[in-house]
Amino acid sequence: MKITTTETTVVQQHELPAAIRATSPITDYADAFTLVASDAGCWTPEQWARALFEDVAALMGQFVWRVLLGLRLRWRRSVTSVAGWRIAERGDGWIRLEARGWMLTGHLVVHIETDRVTLATFIRYDRRIAARVWTTLSRVHRDEASGLLRDALKTLRA
Repeated sequence: MKITTTETTVVQQHELPAAIRATSPITDYADAFTLVASDAGCWTPEQWARALFEDVAALMGQFVWRVLLGLRLRWRRSVTSVAGWRIAERGDGWIRLEARGWMLTGHLVVHIETDRVTLATFIRYDRRIAARVWTTLSRVHRDEASGLLRDALKTLRA
């Protein structure tokens, strides 16, 4: 699926690039969306993550993560977390956030290149019900990912 506007393009990656796949050991579910914009590399992965999850996803994200997915998040601005997700690891041009709940574990990876930012989601099913819950919610997740990236870019540019 390719979505185009006058300024940016967002593409869902059906095959995750090796550099992104290597950022998380989780294999039950993985997807990635890449926004192409000439100034995408002007911000750090952490700045992108904060724009995506604290500024854009904000309260609706908290509702989905805490209530629908049962993730244990502690919301507060911190150098060790983003929107309640623990900063688990960083590398050259990427950051991985991690959250666990009673039924699943999630990793959110933000990977930056000069003219693109990729948001990857990895889910591990820790209980059988997680696959059913995430299969339903993942449809909404995939529908919203492009807008989330575009809105984060607008936030960062402002």
